[in-house]
Amino acid sequence: MVVAQATPTRLTRGTLVSTQGKTRIENVLVVLDGRLSLYQQKAEGELLTGYIKKGEVFGGISVMLNAGISLRTTKADTIVAAIAIPAGLINDLCAQNKAFHEYFLENFSHNIFDESLDAITRAAQARLFLPGVDPFTFLLEEDLDRVAASLSRVSYPKGTVLFVQGRTRVGYLYILQKGAAERYYEEDGEKKMQELLAEGDIYGGISILLNEGLSVRTMEVVEDALFYVLPESLFQALCNRNSAFSDFFSDTFGKRMLSRSYASIIAKTLQPKADNLQLFNQPLSQIYSKNPLFCDASIPIRDAAGLMNRNKCSYAFVSDPVASQVGIVTEKDFTRKVIARGLPIDQPVSTIMSSPLRTISENAMIFEAMMTMMEEDFQHVGVVDANQHVVGMLSSRDILAFQGQSPLFLLREIQLAEGMDKIIEKHDRLAGLIRSLINNGANARNVTRFITTVADTTLKKLIHMTIDKMGPPPLPFVFMIMGSEGRQEQTLKTDQDNAIVYQDPEPDMAEAVNAFFLQFGEIACGLLNQAGYDFCTGNVMAKNPLWCQPLSQWKNYFREWIHAAEAEDLLQASIFFDFRCGYGDASIITELRQHLFSALDGWSGFFRHLTENALNFKPPLGFFRNFVVESKGRHRNAFDIKSAMTPIVDFARVYALKNGIEETNTLDRLAQLRIQKVITPPEYEELEKAYSFLMQLRFVRQITAVMDDKVRPDNYINPKKLTHIEQTMLKEIFKRVEKFQGKMNFDFIGIA
Repeated sequence: MVVAQATPTRLTRGTLVSTQGKTRIENVLVVLDGRLSLYQQKAEGELLTGYIKKGEVFGGISVMLNAGISLRTTKADTIVAAIAIPAGLINDLCAQNKAFHEYFLENFSHNIFDESLDAITRAAQARLFLPGVDPFTFLLEEDLDRVAASLSRVSYPKGTVLFVQGRTRVGYLYILQKGAAERYYEEDGEKKMQELLAEGDIYGGISILLNEGLSVRTMEVVEDALFYVLPESLFQALCNRNSAFSDFFSDTFGKRMLSRSYASIIAKTLQPKADNLQLFNQPLSQIYSKNPLFCDASIPIRDAAGLMNRNKCSYAFVSDPVASQVGIVTEKDFTRKVIARGLPIDQPVSTIMSSPLRTISENAMIFEAMMTMMEEDFQHVGVVDANQHVVGMLSSRDILAFQGQSPLFLLREIQLAEGMDKIIEKHDRLAGLIRSLINNGANARNVTRFITTVADTTLKKLIHMTIDKMGPPPLPFVFMIMGSEGRQEQTLKTDQDNAIVYQDPEPDMAEAVNAFFLQFGEIACGLLNQAGYDFCTGNVMAKNPLWCQPLSQWKNYFREWIHAAEAEDLLQASIFFDFRCGYGDASIITELRQHLFSALDGWSGFFRHLTENALNFKPPLGFFRNFVVESKGRHRNAFDIKSAMTPIVDFARVYALKNGIEETNTLDRLAQLRIQKVITPPEYEELEKAYSFLMQLRFVRQITAVMDDKVRPDNYINPKKLTHIEQTMLKEIFKRVEKFQGKMNFDFIGIA
């Protein structure tokens, strides 16, 4: 995608590339040769702040942090050769790829922030400013010193749109020192949930913690403003070390969520859009801290603190011989009641505990617990069983972590699982979680994303187990995944489609290296099968010698498929064109994909053959527009919805390969085809809605099979069990699919 839109450019010596605060950056420049100088405009003149040399990038930080307005005046010191990448593309890449955004900030922001200030003076000014700003008031002196020394200052003129909801990534916590800004949510051209930010207000914390760094709302500077900015990594570290600091954001978020309008906006904005809030309808047992810590009410404060420290616990329930559980003491109590007030530490811990202990049933829903805690304004609650015995503790921090990192709760358990039994146990919970997601309105795309994330995490865990058993591989390799997993479109009924591609060995090592990776594939595929990912019936797996080969052989495979004489020769090969990296050296996948597109150039016969095979799959609609179903057997009166979806998958694959689109996911391929104007926006909308509706029905059928019928998931839909509206939609979708097959037939075979 980047290569397709990038263009070479050349600047002559002395060229004024941009003017600070005035020039809009249309293209980000990757300098190939030469040097650019950066100047800060001051009242007394220009101040040289740095250089951009070969291998560095100009304009990226301005695009990401300053709405595309140049943060520095820039001039060409020499003749400069560069690659120009559209600013819009950079923004899209940052929104889609957090690692890309973080790499930019870490490597290319050193010349932008106000380094002309004396570091000691700046830190001293910030140190005086921060103690009056919540939540920095909760920090210890040494943490305040560390934060003050880490802050940078950046200024923005009135009218600058710093962040755009759901599109711009937030890489810093912004603390407004001077001026004014407005944050709002824009819908249908109307500003909603408007809030004016004044001196001491902050922005970005909830976006970083809860939305994977994507801005929840739009923020615009309404009066020339000066901000302190704290890097995301340092902000996250503060949250991890200081519960009171972190609680400020969870408390703020929770109280805002009590507003129906805010909750509605968040439901639309948070990423992944459907997953986060829907998982609140899971039982509390998913997230509360079990094995609670107890102490006697009469023990000294000193001993209670020591007990909590030894058990690495941030709280303790306080009890006495008469009443069972009477209260709770937390780290915050030691800070606010003991240290701040100078209370003697030989006093009984009961003097600083919070009492009476608030409790909630372990059978409550997470959303119910969150609302209770926020409405009653407390941070910790005891979790009780049916007999009112305390069995655990829930904090607002637990809820924040769950909300901000879902589906991380399941992924974390897979990552920490010891042995196959635990991994199988976690995998068996998948159907129930998916049912909950769908029942609460999650769309098909987010459900497949969830399943894919679980599958990818499981694969990485099992590959590590394989490496532990066999030792480190002799050469760089990649465990390549294909088919529905390669397209990130897995469902509950998905078998394995994988392979191993390894770097070409020296001739005298070829046999030994191949033997190692073949055994590696045998073990890894066996573990995947145990974990619930069935062996491929067609034996397209890394344990098959055919599909465990060096990179040079894989290049030969693709060359042979592309140059195949007949369409039949490609029948079993289509899944190989939906490949991605599952584990290992991703550069091998990149090289293989580059080879693929290079080999495709000029071979129209390949697309003809691929299309001929794709047209073999017809929507299950008869001449009189009735459904074509199985007439006998186990699936009598039903049709295979996976086969019904195949024409859309094939359409996206053929046109993506033809147009050099690297994405493998069907909806991503269709989106790129729309961007490249291969299909029109209405055509894209038709295909996207059709695919999503079919996938939704497919999920519902599979979950019904597993959860209700207690059988293995399948893809067969009985149309008579659908509502009249669903039947009507299906028929309309199948008619549209036939239209797109006609387009493909005309474009690649020449038959209208």
